[in-house]
Amino acid sequence: MSTSDSPNSPSITWEKFTLRLRDPFGISYGVSETRDAYVVTLAGSEGRGEGTIPRYYGIEPEEMTGYWDAMGRRGRPFPEDAADIEAWIGGNGPAPARCAVSLALHDRIARRQGIPLHVLLELPPPGSVATSYTIGLDEPAEMARKARMASEFSILKIKLGAGNELGRFRAVREARPDAELLVDANGAWTPEEAVGHVRAMAGLGLRLVEQPVAKGDVEGLGFVQARVDVPVVADESLQTVEDVEAITAAGVLGINVKLMKLGGLGPALRVIRRAQQLGRRIMLGCMVETSLGVTAVAHLSGLADWLDLDSPILISNDPFEGIQYGEGGQIILPDRSGIGIRLRDGVQTRTPD
Repeated sequence: MSTSDSPNSPSITWEKFTLRLRDPFGISYGVSETRDAYVVTLAGSEGRGEGTIPRYYGIEPEEMTGYWDAMGRRGRPFPEDAADIEAWIGGNGPAPARCAVSLALHDRIARRQGIPLHVLLELPPPGSVATSYTIGLDEPAEMARKARMASEFSILKIKLGAGNELGRFRAVREARPDAELLVDANGAWTPEEAVGHVRAMAGLGLRLVEQPVAKGDVEGLGFVQARVDVPVVADESLQTVEDVEAITAAGVLGINVKLMKLGGLGPALRVIRRAQQLGRRIMLGCMVETSLGVTAVAHLSGLADWLDLDSPILISNDPFEGIQYGEGGQIILPDRSGIGIRLRDGVQTRTPD
């Protein structure tokens, strides 16, 4: 665990936690056994937030930690109204770093008011909606084994993008004939390949395909959507509010909203509301991150069509308690104010909880 070392009693401190995945986690970008998560804490432990993102997004950890160190030295009073948070943060700095501060400030205000985050944001209460459970990219037999082990989840998201796509999909389908199956290629296919793969899998009950082509190829996403009957969902291709317009113009039906890539709650809610105005469907997703970040985004679930919020299940050393999972993978938010997380017993942080 690492911390900032400013001698001037910073108002914001950060810590790094190395998360251990229960199983090696394969996607088209590669295989991971650990991920680094960053947690920021406001002075007095009044609010916490998370800024965690995979290295393939091109954001260096030093960019984030430098941002938090600078923000902690500003000496400005924290905002007391959620409407003032975005202006207080500003538009500079990496998106996940801004996200961490956004979450911490919202957590602080909601906790002070004794209300949960979704009430502070005036959002519909989260319902009993099921999240998908991710089956990482691996050999077909191993993916089938993991699918069987996840029998309590009614929705599985299958990572593909390394060849033998139909064989891997078929192995999971045979292992879990009862499950709703989604696919995420993380941009690994050409548009033409994607159409062929999706059409073949549709005959085996595929319900959705996420980011089938490269993130910069929005026209390619539209090419796929126009030729398949299942929704195409843009993930890596959606990183700003402006991207919603291009994705809609291409005819893509869905977007995956992640707080970390968009820069926090304010930008995420603007993306969702604009997408809904344009008739797009919403998936709420997460990185491999702690229960802090995942519980925060779960407060937005009353606005979503699909949930992919399984990260706390995939890691073995989550430092926080927060979101829980019920029958079929239904999400259950904690009955606490703010984001609703708390430190697990034995976890040490720089500032007292």
